[in-house]
Amino acid sequence: MLKDITLGQYYPTDSVIHKLDPRVKLLWTLLFIVSLFAFSGISCYIAVTLVLAGLIRISKVPLKFMMKGLRAIFILLLITVIFNLLLTPGTEAFRIWKISVTWEGIRTAAYMAIRLVYLILGSSLMTLTTTPNDLTDGMEKGLRFLKVFHVPVHEIAMMMSIALRFIPILMEETDKIMKAQMARGAEFEEGGLIKKAKGLIPLLVPLFISAFRRANDLAMAMEARGYHGGEGRTKLRPLKYQRRDHIAYLLMLLYIAVMILIRISAPVEHLLGLV
Repeated sequence: MLKDITLGQYYPTDSVIHKLDPRVKLLWTLLFIVSLFAFSGISCYIAVTLVLAGLIRISKVPLKFMMKGLRAIFILLLITVIFNLLLTPGTEAFRIWKISVTWEGIRTAAYMAIRLVYLILGSSLMTLTTTPNDLTDGMEKGLRFLKVFHVPVHEIAMMMSIALRFIPILMEETDKIMKAQMARGAEFEEGGLIKKAKGLIPLLVPLFISAFRRANDLAMAMEARGYHGGEGRTKLRPLKYQRRDHIAYLLMLLYIAVMILIRISAPVEHLLGLV
């Protein structure tokens, strides 16, 4: 389960998306996430599905590898679907004992499931095609206008990049500690909820110690190399927009325009009588 988390990992391969400026990918990801929640309906989700499938195909990242990241949110996805099915009022579709399931609940549950799945896939696509260094540089340069308000943009970008980079490292460390504790007789899957929670103590204590040790080692390494913030620092490879980046921005505007037009017309919903 822990090895299935793909968020924060980088998948090296030669693709157009890998070569894009990180600022383009950050803005694309932000607008993609906004579009998932700003636009709803079958027609919009068909368009989002086609766009996401095309981006995954162009990225050359195996779909099977990306789908592994969905296993980590399976419980959250299941809880979300169940709550929307049972707690959404409307026209009754069918009844299980005393529990009524409505057509509106089915539709809302389906939309929320699609949003969560596409949210993970879209976010993972950005981190899988962008190195931590490029991600830091892209965030810093893309948010540099906030320096006018005395916001420490470089430090924020650095912290977020390190946090993303540490996700797979901590997951790997957790897996090693869990296997070591199981070899010593620890049980993580047996018993009730309280027993399972108590069983996590032998896992959490060494994990926290390891995390603090890694953070301390990283801080000492940065200090030993003369790191004192972003002021006056130069870049080995300064970010410069290429022709493909401008094309990506145009495609981004086209995507938003198409989503707005689809939502206004909503042909599939009118055809099926859903709106």
